[in-house]
Amino acid sequence: MTEQERNVEVVRRYLRTFVTKDLAELREVVDEDVQIYGSGTPVRGRHFVEGAVTSPGLTVLDQEIVEIFAAGDRVVVSLAQTYRRDATGATAVQSACKMYRLAGGRIVQFWGEQDLFGLLRGLGMLPDEPIRF
Repeated sequence: MTEQERNVEVVRRYLRTFVTKDLAELREVVDEDVQIYGSGTPVRGRHFVEGAVTSPGLTVLDQEIVEIFAAGDRVVVSLAQTYRRDATGATAVQSACKMYRLAGGRIVQFWGEQDLFGLLRGLGMLPDEPIRF
């Protein structure tokens, strides 16, 4: 198995933790001091990822990796996740595009954006009408 193939497998394992909520597996594939960029202020630390994986009241029901591409120490993924708002049972699909940098078999940095606005609208947490600026 090449380094790029191993890196793709690490990212697949990481993404799977959003469905399984397996924090032991998350700790195996994400560095404790991971750097995270996107959707606001950059942050550092695996605890931010653990918080996202265990979001109370929000369950990932399904995950589709649309495309995954490795180059050197980077892996780029486009994906769609189906979420359920546990309080209401409402479901919505959120699309995302992420890029990961790996070292020593672990994710040490990642960048990305996801459609949070669309997710919140789909789950009935924002009005389904145009926002006026």
